[in-house]
This record gives sequence, structure tokens and C-alpha cells, in this order.
Amino acid sequence: MTTLTRGTDTLTRDALTVLQPGFTGTSAPEWLLRRIGEGLCSVGLFGRNVADPEQLAALTAQLRAERGEVLVAIDEEGGDVTRLEVRTGSSFPGNHALGAVDDTGLTRDVARELGRRLAACGVNLNWAPSADVNSNPDNPVIGVRSFGVDPALVARHTAAYIDGMQAAGVAACAKHFPGHGDTAVDSHHALPRIDVGLDVLRERELVPFRAAIAAGTKALMSAHILLPALDAEHPATLSPRILTGLLREELGYDGLIVTDAVEMQAIAANYGIERGSVLAIAAGADALCVGGGLADEDTVLRLRDALVAAVRSGELPEQRLAEAAARVRALGEWTATEAAARSSTTLASDIGLVAARRALTLTRAERVGEGAVADGGVADGGAPLTAAPFVAAFTPMANIAVGSETPWGIAAELARLLPGTETGTFSPESTPASVLEAAGDRRVVAVVRDAHRHAWMSSALDALLAARPDTVVVEMGVPQAPPRGALHIATHGAARVCALAAAEALTAA
Repeated sequence: MTTLTRGTDTLTRDALTVLQPGFTGTSAPEWLLRRIGEGLCSVGLFGRNVADPEQLAALTAQLRAERGEVLVAIDEEGGDVTRLEVRTGSSFPGNHALGAVDDTGLTRDVARELGRRLAACGVNLNWAPSADVNSNPDNPVIGVRSFGVDPALVARHTAAYIDGMQAAGVAACAKHFPGHGDTAVDSHHALPRIDVGLDVLRERELVPFRAAIAAGTKALMSAHILLPALDAEHPATLSPRILTGLLREELGYDGLIVTDAVEMQAIAANYGIERGSVLAIAAGADALCVGGGLADEDTVLRLRDALVAAVRSGELPEQRLAEAAARVRALGEWTATEAAARSSTTLASDIGLVAARRALTLTRAERVGEGAVADGGVADGGAPLTAAPFVAAFTPMANIAVGSETPWGIAAELARLLPGTETGTFSPESTPASVLEAAGDRRVVAVVRDAHRHAWMSSALDALLAARPDTVVVEMGVPQAPPRGALHIATHGAARVCALAAAEALTAA
């Protein structure tokens, strides 16, 4: 049951309602509970808020004791971007792996099981899926978070994911409207720009979002990107032409529009978070995501007061703020109704591992050079590993969306199957000689992530393969570069379950 609002007028309550703030800690701080009592209707969770499913369920119960219809949101895409399993890696492959399999029934089943686990922990809004078409292979922030490069494929899997997630009673949130796939800049750091014509946008970027709307997605997330063909002045999050004119009026979307985090530099560095928040609500957004980096009461009060002041000055129509707040509350009511109608007794499924296994692509070399075979390898490169190898992890800097907390690679999974497996992490400063020295006479398994985007990684692989042609290469990012190595495995993502599937393939009889 929703508690009575404590001591706040309608305007102030509406301003609180449109915020989706984060916080620190694994239990709700007193200030957050107090603001929920005053009208705050949403909370965003991040990896720092999650220790285990039991703790998370206790946290969400604590929030619902204040407001039964509170929206508890999380960025749980599966694959590389996980908050539920931030310290271990995800039990579900991400979008790129699902797109590689191209079985919409599988995508629906994966999303439904992921949604079931979220619902069991009390999470009812998932900032996923990414509906971006990864048309730029050098994109630094989307990559394996996208189902692929074909708009039709991305569209059908976006719809299937939404179907599965919402069948579990968790609201889906397709992102990043109108499409972040053709960018070479990460909007966490700066304002990206997509310079293509309106015809390209309609035939590429917008196709998956039309499918998301047709599938009944309960929420859409706006992107902090500039698209001059739509609005030469404002990024999408702040653009009435894009959020109201295109999304509401042309595409007919009537669900919740939530912004990407307003403290990202694309907004914060160019407008400031207070000004950016006012412009976003005025443009047509209904909820403001904030708290990935700014997670305190002061931030909530600054944004609340900025919205109230904008209404009182006439800059932000009060009706627009009230409309936004009403959409937030309506989604809260939907999730509460769905939660009451569903049972959480469904048995857990291993669908994530099933999907990760199906997503693997194995390419074997025709032959491996004479005299180059280490212990456990064979000259044709076709036999499984039978002795503990050396795993060389060529590690790029993780983007902010993925984060640096989540482990990746296959060393841990190989070590379980082949005890004695050793590993080393190598950076742009490392030399191929250092890899060979560390490996000794063991067979080398080189693990890379988006090798096509990192010249140092490609050069290191060239040198390593020249010296040790029996090296196995495991690509855990977008497999854009041609396969190479005695055996090349593309996992289409770096989730823990993808690593397990690859390790099984390397050691299979």
C-alpha cells in the first residue's frame, strides 16, 4: 500500500516523483526513506547496492515499506553489463550473443528468466534492453550490448526481449533513443554526434524502437546524442522535436520516457545537471535518471528545487511536470499489479548457459606450423586442450557502462576444468616477449576483447602467433577482426557464462 505523502505540496511532490536517484550502501539510507515518504517514487540501483539476492530482496522490501508502488530500477542487461552479478560476471549472455544465435524464442526465454530473478529480488524496472544498431564497429560504448548491425535483426530481438522481461512482471526500458550505435564517442565522457540523413535514421536507428513500441515496452530511455537531421541544437534528451515531436507524436509512444543519467558529461559538462534536468522534462521526458556517479541527498534536493523553480518562473509548464509525474506513478501501479498477479515459485533455469553455448563460433586453422606445438596442443589445432595452458588476457580499459568491477576472461573457468592453468594480464605496455616468457612451454590461450578497436592488441596477437602458431584465440568482444590462431572462438560477449561455454569448448573431447 502507498503511504500518505508527508508534508509536501503538489508541485514539490511532482518534482520528487520524476527523479530516479541512486544512493550508496546495501541498505536504504534514512534520507532516501524520508524522501520516498515525501513523494519520491523511483530509486535506481547500481552494483554498489548489491551484495547477494537475499540482501537485495531485503533492501527492496525496506523501500516498499515506505511506498508499496515504488519503482526499483536497475541496469541489468545481462552479458557485460550486470549489477546483480557485478562481482562474478553474469549468468546470462548479452545481446550480441543472442543476436548471433538469432532465435527470438531463445531471446524471449533468456529475458524472462532474467526478469524472474529480478522480480524475485523486488526489482520491477530494468533499464534494458539496448535497442541500438551497432552500425559503427568502433563504437566504444555499445558494441556487444547491441543485438547486431542489421536493423531488422535488432528489432525482432528487441521485441522478444521486451516480451520476455515484461512476462516476468518487470517493466522493460528500450534504450538509447533514437539510437546510440553509430557513435565514436562515449556519452559518459562527451557529447556524441551522428551526422546522417533523416532517411538513414528512419531505416536504421528507428527500426528497433518502432518494434519496441509495438511490443508494448513500458519505458524508453533517451540518449545524450546530437542528431542534426532531427535537431541541430539540442541532444535527444533535451530535444522537444525528438522526444515530443518524433517519439510521442509521430511514433505514437505513450509510455514512460526516462533519461540516461543526467550527470553524464554529455549533459553535465554542456548544461549542468540542474539546467539539463529542467530542459529534459520540458522536452518531454518523464523521469530523470541520476545517481550512477552522484548518489546523495544533496543531488536530489538540487534537482527537485531546480524543477520547482522552473515551474514558478514559467520556464517549465506545471502541467508538463504533472503529466510526467503521472506517468511515473502509473508505471508504479502497473508493476505493483503485475507483482501481485505472479508467483515467484518458478524453478530457476540454466537458459543462460544454453544460450551462451549456442552463441559460440569456432574457427579452426587448416594447419599449424611445424615444431610450434606446446604441451597439450596438436599440430592440426583441432584437438581439445588436455593439459593446463597459459591464459594471456589482453585487457583494454572497460567503458563506464560495463565498469571495472566485473571480472572477465576464461582463466577461472579453464582452471576449474584444467587445474594448474596459469594466467597473466597484459596491457599496451606489455611486450610479446613477456607473454612468451610467462607461458613457458605451456600452450597459450590469448583472450581479447574487441581486438579490431585496439591496435596494440592486434600487434601483440600478430607477434604471438608468429612465435607460437598453436595459440588459441578467444575473442570476447565484437568479432570484427578476421579469425586467427590454431583455434579461434568468438563468444560474442564477456559474461561469465560465455567464458564457461568457451572453456567447455576448449576442453571438450
